[in-house]
Amino acid sequence: MSAPSLLLLIPAYNEEHRIEPVLRDYGRYFQERYSGRFQLVVVLNGCRDNTRGVVERVAREFPAISLLDFPEPIGKGGALIEGLKLAARADAIGYVDADGATPPRAFHDLVQRLDEVDCVIGSRWLPGAVLHQSQSGKRQFASRVFHLIVQGLFWMNIRDTQCGAKVLRRAAVEKIHANLRIADMAFDINLLYSLKRAGCRVREVPTEWTDQIGSKVTLVRTSLTMFLSAVRIRLIYSPFYRWLRPLSPLEAWVYKKLRAPRPLPGPDSRRNPKPERPPTNA
Repeated sequence: MSAPSLLLLIPAYNEEHRIEPVLRDYGRYFQERYSGRFQLVVVLNGCRDNTRGVVERVAREFPAISLLDFPEPIGKGGALIEGLKLAARADAIGYVDADGATPPRAFHDLVQRLDEVDCVIGSRWLPGAVLHQSQSGKRQFASRVFHLIVQGLFWMNIRDTQCGAKVLRRAAVEKIHANLRIADMAFDINLLYSLKRAGCRVREVPTEWTDQIGSKVTLVRTSLTMFLSAVRIRLIYSPFYRWLRPLSPLEAWVYKKLRAPRPLPGPDSRRNPKPERPPTNA
């Protein structure tokens, strides 16, 4: 029996120096080892370098690869919200980071576990996880503190909400997409809590991970932004949220000071994205 059709999203911001081997590894792996239809869409998020050129070059060799290009920065979460609008194109939709922290075989393992559940997420903190390069002590500490905050706010009992390797069924994406508001790196919290509230089944499994050098995460600023966004998600689902709407200008000012993408106000009216293919004669 053929595997389910699969759409893989990779959000990318100024990744010209790291993304090419990642795309080649994924393109080659799924071309050779996946029996279902496979599509890989790179969602460019305000890139100021030649990431687009690199993606187009690799896409000419691998027909399964295409791109969406958003000229202005919309954040990792914003890029994934846009990419998830393509959910109707596949039975299963997943995403990984552009730095190659999750190898193709590890993502394929998540897809293979998508039986009887609506979402499978990789975890670096479960027994059995394989970590080839661990995070620095500071990042591990920040990660565990953030985990405690998320657990206290949402009680999802998920050990690693932030691992950048997840796959969902199309029906689950369609059920929750209108509730995805967070454009920064706290997007995963928004996604997982929306799944929980929708009654979707989430399975957390140990994964293979390599922490990559050259991370664009600024620990203090990113941590503050993620904390603010986590609190915002909690407030959205509280009976007091409507009384806080007059504070929207203050919220916008805070996100601007943190140089972070502001959360979306609700189901947006931006155009439906269409992946681009490079010219055949290029």
